[in-house]
Amino acid sequence: MTKDEFQKYAASPLAADGAWGTELLERGLVQGDAPEAWNLDQSENVRDVAASYARAGSRIILTNTFGASRIKLAAAGLDKRCKEINREGARLTREAGEGFLCCGDMGPTGKMVFMGEVSEDEVEAAYAEQAAALKEGGADILLLETFTDLTELSAALKGALSTGLAVVCTMTYDRMDDGSYRTVMGHSPLDVIPVLEDLGAAAVGANCGAGVDQYVDLASLICSLTKLPVWIKANAGLPVLQDNRVVYPMGPDEYKSHIPALLDAGVKIVGGCCGTNPEHIRGIVNIIGAR
Repeated sequence: MTKDEFQKYAASPLAADGAWGTELLERGLVQGDAPEAWNLDQSENVRDVAASYARAGSRIILTNTFGASRIKLAAAGLDKRCKEINREGARLTREAGEGFLCCGDMGPTGKMVFMGEVSEDEVEAAYAEQAAALKEGGADILLLETFTDLTELSAALKGALSTGLAVVCTMTYDRMDDGSYRTVMGHSPLDVIPVLEDLGAAAVGANCGAGVDQYVDLASLICSLTKLPVWIKANAGLPVLQDNRVVYPMGPDEYKSHIPALLDAGVKIVGGCCGTNPEHIRGIVNIIGAR
């Protein structure tokens, strides 16, 4: 799907999917293990996550490939299986149902460009490789999410765009004491959005970080800065520790109570990040359908 085709698809509000990591943990993933390895040896569980979001009404469903760049996979000794992992990730989501776009998910490398741990050229090449494998597996569009360094994201976007697919970019912002929003690397939406627009992003937005209750002001700011579709993926509240487990406390009813304000701000795509599940997404679907 091209940039123009995707923007037509997202002309009216629609629901994306929710968290993948916490859903895989519920199915037995061991904390600290590479979730992407499950594309090879736990395919039924991976397909089941995607199918659960399809049943909830998601119009965009991600692939289990957030950490599947060659650079990131090297930490788990899986870099030589990069293409296979990404192709399988796209195939499993593609097989999970109908009526949604399969979205190839790509997160940060885990390396710092400004520290010289990886070069911009290496980042661009790694994401070109990952994006090509996702496209080969059946991805309709691509998502670069949870980035905090604009230099890394820009290089990743250049690589992903080599596929010809529409590429969405979302960064993780924190609210500063002065009321502004910045990533941990110091980038504000005012810095980020013009760069991503010039490079050719199909949509922009924000994900992770704070709970959905803290996202309305940020979403309003992003929407005011661009005519591109805006995608928001918030967490189910701020995490708390219960019985040595990280828990996101916000239930589906409270989560969906904040969705109308996001839509009023101009957000076109609403999903969920850490701690959200198919019930949270079903609530989003119901809110969108009632408008």
